[in-house]
Amino acid sequence: MTHLFPAASGRRHNRYLLIRHGHSQANQQGVIISSPEQGIAGYGLSCRGREQLDALLADWRWAIPQRILHSDFRRTTETAERIARHFGLPLVAETRLRERYFGDFEGRTDDHYAQVWTRDAADPTHRHAGVESVVEVAARMTAVIDELEERLAGETVMLVSHGDPLQILLAALEGRELNRHREPPSLTPASITVL
Repeated sequence: MTHLFPAASGRRHNRYLLIRHGHSQANQQGVIISSPEQGIAGYGLSCRGREQLDALLADWRWAIPQRILHSDFRRTTETAERIARHFGLPLVAETRLRERYFGDFEGRTDDHYAQVWTRDAADPTHRHAGVESVVEVAARMTAVIDELEERLAGETVMLVSHGDPLQILLAALEGRELNRHREPPSLTPASITVL
């Protein structure tokens, strides 16, 4: 079955810098932290993640953002705070940029991601074990871009989010089949993708 998400039509009015949060304590511990209850209160950046962001900011090669929107999870908030402080910008928490919810896999080892991604490849609408479907993630992530496109023009906007949601967003915006969101190489912590 083919599942396509409507691709953004025409040119965008703004430039977007998509950044995956820096290496986190959840990455370090190899656990899935996808619920707001766990992700907002804990599991911020690891020492490695802070070092990644220091290096990124010391060698900044992109347009300077004028706005920063971020997932309200601790690891994305801490990432956004470091960048905002560097450029003297305010922050806006945006809950639609949150991590994909991994349902019953919450708190389990990160090798369980592969089970979800295998199911994604067969059916991007699946909600096995209470996992948020790829289609649902694509809808909330693209809604953020759509609203910014309606409100702003000519700005550079940074969106600070998580690996899976950002890869799903990219698939949606490129008009790729959503069940293929894991086919490009994984976005690494503290990596920036320009739209």
